[in-house]
Amino acid sequence: MAMNVNLKEKVAFVSGASSGIGARCARVLAAAGANVVLAARRVSRLKELRAEIEAAGGAAHATRLDVTDLDSVRSAVAEAESQCGALDILINNSGVAAPQLLTDVEAADYERMFETNVRGAFFLAQEVGRRMIEHSRTNAGFRGRIVNVASVAGLRPVPRLGVYSMTKAAVIQMTRVQALEWGRFGINVNAICPGYVRTEMNDELWDTESGQRLVQSLPRQRVGTVEDLDGLILLLSSDESRMINGAVISIDDGAALG
Repeated sequence: MAMNVNLKEKVAFVSGASSGIGARCARVLAAAGANVVLAARRVSRLKELRAEIEAAGGAAHATRLDVTDLDSVRSAVAEAESQCGALDILINNSGVAAPQLLTDVEAADYERMFETNVRGAFFLAQEVGRRMIEHSRTNAGFRGRIVNVASVAGLRPVPRLGVYSMTKAAVIQMTRVQALEWGRFGINVNAICPGYVRTEMNDELWDTESGQRLVQSLPRQRVGTVEDLDGLILLLSSDESRMINGAVISIDDGAALG
């Protein structure tokens, strides 16, 4: 039996939607019929993506979001619901990294990564989760879906990504507790752990000597693309994932096995 994911009538909020994984998630959800709220700091990029989605026949709304600013989080989520309706899906994707040895980490580096990757991810999920819970109380058939974007670095230690690894490990544990507390309200919360995926932020790395050494160390000696995440994102965002709650799913081409 073929599975055809249909997200019509669903509203999806995607953070970090101005590039990379976030932008790809927005495109995929819109193509499946969702009304997608594009959220990030770079509003000009969001408007370009919105125009692209609308030209393809989809629906999208752009809003500024800085996950390190709680007022911005509350404002963006409120605007999303005001403009598009109650949220059904959250792709909690905003994140930053600063590759460096632990001995070189400055306080500002540490604080920036934890502010964005942990505090920002937590309070965005909390704001959306509260609204989903309220919606579930007036809609017996409500099914909420939250997908937290963690990393293979949260599952295994990665040299030069120590603090980043710590933040993504926190996201994984956050996911499990959210799933435990919110499941009874019809909300499924899961985490995906991408491995090495080529994006515009790291594109130059793969052509360097160190980048090539890294590729050769991977089980299948290749780097993934954002398109490789499509199937999992669609599944976890859809009603077909009703029995998947609190899962932490590697999508890393086997990188965590090494």
